[in-house]
Amino acid sequence: MKKDMKILTLSIKQKYFDEILAGTKKVETREITPLNSHKYGVYVIYEGDKAVAELKTTKELEEYGSESTAEEFVFEFVPKKYDALKLITGAYNLPKRPYMIVEVKDENLFWEADEDGNQITYELNNITYVMTIIDYTLGKVLEVQLYK
Repeated sequence: MKKDMKILTLSIKQKYFDEILAGTKKVETREITPLNSHKYGVYVIYEGDKAVAELKTTKELEEYGSESTAEEFVFEFVPKKYDALKLITGAYNLPKRPYMIVEVKDENLFWEADEDGNQITYELNNITYVMTIIDYTLGKVLEVQLYK
């Protein structure tokens, strides 16, 4: 494993941990919310076709919105590129929790849609967000630490 790898650490249920370790689960899926979005990507702000800002957190996005002179502004959520996921399982009160580091081959964003195919959105602090899912396509297990 390379030292300069970008690794995202996530908690995972034991069942899914075991499936990834066995090679039967090939995709890890997470819902992106305003509270956790900083882990998964950045907000790119556009004026027309031109990207004018890259914001790392929902708080920065809200501040941009409150300071913007535009009646509306457009932003896109762009996923961060990770080399691997560190998946941790087990009870939080354990001194050491089992983990694995697994290669990320690809990541894909999906927008949640209703039965008519329309994006599902919600408002938070005067900003409209689209319900978003990220799928990480998993590759080789690079490291495993199981504690007894």
